[in-house]
Amino acid sequence: MAETNFHITDDGQKLAFSQVNGDKNIKNLPGVVFLSGLKSDKEGTKAIFLSQWAEKNKRDFLRFDYRGHGASSGIFEESSISDWLEDTKSIIFSLTSGPQILVGSSLGGWIALLFAKLYPQKVAGIIGVAAAPDFTAKYAINNLSEDQREELKTTGKLSFDSVYFEQPLVITQKLIEDGNQHLILTKNQCVDCPVRLFHGSLDEDVPLSTGIDMLKSLSSVDMQLQIIKGIDHRFSTPECLELIKETVERMLLAQQYP
Repeated sequence: MAETNFHITDDGQKLAFSQVNGDKNIKNLPGVVFLSGLKSDKEGTKAIFLSQWAEKNKRDFLRFDYRGHGASSGIFEESSISDWLEDTKSIIFSLTSGPQILVGSSLGGWIALLFAKLYPQKVAGIIGVAAAPDFTAKYAINNLSEDQREELKTTGKLSFDSVYFEQPLVITQKLIEDGNQHLILTKNQCVDCPVRLFHGSLDEDVPLSTGIDMLKSLSSVDMQLQIIKGIDHRFSTPECLELIKETVERMLLAQQYP
C-alpha cells in the first residue's frame, strides 16, 4: 500500500496524501484522483479500494486529506468549501500531470464540480458517488428550527449526532456562509467532460432529488445518473465498489480509444 507523504500548500498547510505512480508507457492516459466526503479521509473504504486497483493495474492514482481532515494539518471547524477547493487545486496541480478523472464522494462530488468549472483542462471525467453539491443550503435560517437558530446565533455553529462519527458533526456558520457562495444547482453550469453519478435509493443523508437536480442544472454531452436500489450513503458494498471501478476503467478506455 502506498505510504503517506505530505504536501505543503502556499498558506503552510500540510496535506497528507498517498500516491500510486503508473507505468511510464501509459502516462498519456489520465490519472485518477479520489476526493473524499465531509470529515472522511484518504483511508476510507472507497479510497483504499481504488488505491489497490491502481497498484494492481499500474495506474496513476492520488488520494489525500483536506485540511482539518485525517492526517492533514488544520482544524475542521475553521475550514470551509473555499479552503478544501484550494487544497484540491494545490495538490492536483503539484502532484499530477495532465487531465485527471475525479472520483468525488459526497462533499468530494461538489468539490469535483467546482474544480472542473475553474480548471476544465485538468479534468478528463467526473464520477460522483452520492454527490452532495450545495449541502450547506439546507442550513439556511428558514430551514432551521427555533432552537437551531438560537444555537447558531449564540455559538456560531450547529451540532448534529451522526451514525458516521463518534463525536457530533459540527457545521459552522463560516462553512454555511462560504458554501452558499459556491452553489452550483442554482444556475446552469457546463461540464466539458463525461459525468457519471451514482446514488443509493436508501441514502438518508443526500436526497435522490439532488441527483435529479444535477441532471437539470449541469450541461454535459455525456452525463448519466444511476440509482442503485437498497444502497445507503456509504455506497461501499462490494457491488458498489466494483461499479465505481468499472466506471473508472470505461472512462480510461474511452480516453485510450476515443
